[in-house]
Amino acid sequence: MLKKILIALAASLIGTTSALAGEWIRINQLGYLPGASKVAVYMSTEAAVPASFEVVDVFSGKTVYTGTPKATGPLGEMKATARLDFSQVSAPGAYEIHVSKAVSPRFPVGNDVFDGAADFVLNYMRQQRCGWNPFMKDSCHVKDGYIRYHPTKEGQFLDVHGGWHDASDCLQYTTTSANAIYQMMFAYQQNPEAFKDNHKADGTKGANGIPDIVDEIYWGLQWLDRMNPEPGEFYNQIADDRDHVGMREPSKDQADYGWGVNNGRPVYFCSGEPQQRKNLMNQTTGVASTTGKFASDFALGAKILAPFYPEFAAKIGAKAEDAYSMGRKKPGVCQTASVVSPYIYEEDNWVDDMELGALEMYHRTGDAKYWAEAIEYARREPVTPWMGADSARHYQWYPFMNMGHYHLAKEGNARVSAEFIRNLRSGIQRTFEKAQSSPFLYGIPSIWCSNNLTTAMITQCILYRQLTGDRTYEEMEGALRDWLFGCNPWGVSMIVELPKGGVYPTQPHSFIISLHLGNTTGGLVDGPVYSTIFSSLKGVNMEGGKNYMEFQPGNMVYHDSTHDYSTNEPTMDGTASLTFPLSAYQMEGRRAADKNVRNDGCIIRTNPKEKKISLVFTAADKADGAEPIISALKKAGIKGSFFFTGEFYEKFPEIIDRLVSEGHYVGSHSYGHLLYAPWDKRDSTIISHREFDEDILKSYALMAAHGINGARYFIPPYEHYNAEVASWARQLGLQMVNYTPGTTTNGDYTTPDMPRYFSSKGILDKVYSIEKKSGLNGYILLIHFGTDDARKDKLYNHLPSLIRTLKKKGYSFLSIPDAVE
Repeated sequence: MLKKILIALAASLIGTTSALAGEWIRINQLGYLPGASKVAVYMSTEAAVPASFEVVDVFSGKTVYTGTPKATGPLGEMKATARLDFSQVSAPGAYEIHVSKAVSPRFPVGNDVFDGAADFVLNYMRQQRCGWNPFMKDSCHVKDGYIRYHPTKEGQFLDVHGGWHDASDCLQYTTTSANAIYQMMFAYQQNPEAFKDNHKADGTKGANGIPDIVDEIYWGLQWLDRMNPEPGEFYNQIADDRDHVGMREPSKDQADYGWGVNNGRPVYFCSGEPQQRKNLMNQTTGVASTTGKFASDFALGAKILAPFYPEFAAKIGAKAEDAYSMGRKKPGVCQTASVVSPYIYEEDNWVDDMELGALEMYHRTGDAKYWAEAIEYARREPVTPWMGADSARHYQWYPFMNMGHYHLAKEGNARVSAEFIRNLRSGIQRTFEKAQSSPFLYGIPSIWCSNNLTTAMITQCILYRQLTGDRTYEEMEGALRDWLFGCNPWGVSMIVELPKGGVYPTQPHSFIISLHLGNTTGGLVDGPVYSTIFSSLKGVNMEGGKNYMEFQPGNMVYHDSTHDYSTNEPTMDGTASLTFPLSAYQMEGRRAADKNVRNDGCIIRTNPKEKKISLVFTAADKADGAEPIISALKKAGIKGSFFFTGEFYEKFPEIIDRLVSEGHYVGSHSYGHLLYAPWDKRDSTIISHREFDEDILKSYALMAAHGINGARYFIPPYEHYNAEVASWARQLGLQMVNYTPGTTTNGDYTTPDMPRYFSSKGILDKVYSIEKKSGLNGYILLIHFGTDDARKDKLYNHLPSLIRTLKKKGYSFLSIPDAVE
């Protein structure tokens, strides 16, 4: 069985860009929620579609589901494609799909596959910060900016530092930044429990008592506040396409706008009239598309920030009405400006911005006039025009989904609610109809930033499903979600490093790549464009990149190359827009009673509100504590949780069988007791993904020989891990567990000759001290199953007294599976 599992693993790790007999299977590399739609796509250079496919449990090697492929015709160089629906597979675990000779990459099914994903994409938002940048540990563009197009302030200095760079250049736009702020606020408003506090307000590591997404919202709103220095004075853009002078660190910007290199940039006033577009003028007709965004951000931002920054929240809340009224006075679109080339954000609609602004003003004030005006605006654009269309100009219909329609559908009376639910459904239906010809059920136009449009449609599908309970479009929603995580022709997750063990862009169009500073972690890349668009571009090439030639569908292209700025450039607003769908999926997957405390994806404490303790025992090659530990647990009538290495399973099979027969939980401590990360640099990983998987699978094969199957929880070797390894475990359907820090019970392996020696008395005193001060609710206490002979003072000999003492204080003892909630 072990040989069969390792052969299957080796096949799956070949990757999605390697072929087995000209066949490939595309899957969502991050994984699937148990109750979600699950459809993989089969592609082959041969014309025939196999009669069946199998879903195989990675650990047991057993087939858990057999299905019939749904043939979907040729695609590019692929003579046959098919959809493989395995939605019936709902048991948590790790799986592969087998079709003919092809084996998919392994993937998890579980309630926690999206845990931390929404927080993860904020890494890119922090990378994009202008002003002080926590990624670069440096400041940039602190001399911005000099006013343009203002009737009385031309050339004057205005402090507008901060915000985010728009993409991989240094430009900044209110259009995209304001939408990014709203998307993050909406995500936090809807799913606050999905976001953690691992960073300070300046973006550096460390908690500050504020969720990281709120830190990012605050960063953006401070900038937006500066872009509105006085009543009636709003700004739309910092810098222009003269920025494009090559890849460089923002702090070393070489662009010169007339005030000297890196010595200040233009800030464009919302004049409501056309401004420069190379040798022509843009099509600006008013300011409402911009000031409507100011209004919705300020109104909602005042509510979001009130618990954290009450004075600033009050300040921007008071500004919201002025922003909204400016949109009423000067209806129309406020497009961006360019000097060197004609390319701009050609936003061509504005009633959606004013609709959302009116609704957030209604939420803030309760004034019914805003509700009436929101409906008036909403009826002027019932469906966002790109939905179902074949093409659109760059950011022509923006934002890409109308959040105002959701609010009207949710909060309106029966008639209004029905009207806007119908409008939401109409946009989805148009996209659904367009998707029918695609093996990937993909009906998104392949224009620039197609992944942003994909994210918008996922959001609309989620909101429609949550509002109505109608699951008609669930398969398309799943297809779009899975498209972003690798179920696409190229087999590439479009979110950098998510999942870390998957195939994702390694060469995004960014100075971070060009200057070898790392990767654009968490960033959503633009996504595929029509072949006709790509062929018309200048200055693109695939030098050093991955062109995926055999997988190009013909009508669209995607390349993982830093030289392809059309398909492989991450965008700030697209990334921010991911925070809602990812947090929504996290909350849908989270069990209602999940009260566990986690660190980097590892459970380190169960429910802190329950007087329950879990005793866990680990061993690599020693078992001198077997008899006293097992006897103590039996006498106390409690079950423990035991985690052993492969060497232990091979060396002490009779102990394993005894523990199993007495009803204890027995799991893995790895096979080879590998060290995953350096002791002094936990964030680094010193084993490969392949080594991790092979080691774990060898361990579970040994466990299966003792009848141990489905052991989902394991403790990492040396109790030492990082977030990357935890994510690898999650892809195998496993949940990493570790001791609760602080009690020092895990120090019972130390010997008197060590610099840091923990005596049993010292350890027990520490345990009782913590219990007296703050309690041990949910604590996971780790004791080693065996220790070096040089240690005569064995902690496990004190187990009976420890149990008695804590029982008297009202604690019960549960195994890990029973304690985890």
